Amino acid sequence: MENVVLWGIAGVIMEDLKLMARAAKRRLKTDFWGNCKRNFDKNASEAKEMGISEIKVKSSMKGRVKSAIRGEKQDEFYLRVKKLLDEEGEVYDAIGRLTDREYYETLSYEEKQRYTLDLSNRYLAALQKYKKEKELGF
Repeated sequence: MENVVLWGIAGVIMEDLKLMARAAKRRLKTDFWGNCKRNFDKNASEAKEMGISEIKVKSSMKGRVKSAIRGEKQDEFYLRVKKLLDEEGEVYDAIGRLTDREYYETLSYEEKQRYTLDLSNRYLAALQKYKKEKELGF
């Protein structure tokens, strides 16, 4: 029984390795790394001209490259926060506007409190990310 489980796990790991290898090959064929280098250099020189820290810009770009490699897309919640901030700026009722009312109404009192606290923490993280992007000119 253990051998069957181990072979199953090994098969899953091999499939994951194959997918990662294909993605790496695709990045090489499309000059992904060359484009990254050009973008790094371009954005670093633009930051230098604008008086922004090159290190901050490169650090932010490094995070974006890692996300691209992992296949992550921008968080839907962050996109909602960004849209709100772009259109109206920081508003006093941001948490209320971001609350999923239908879902919220199904929760118990304790769950509502937990949901609101989690939403607040996510909003603050998104706000910090938004401000950092604006500071760096993205």
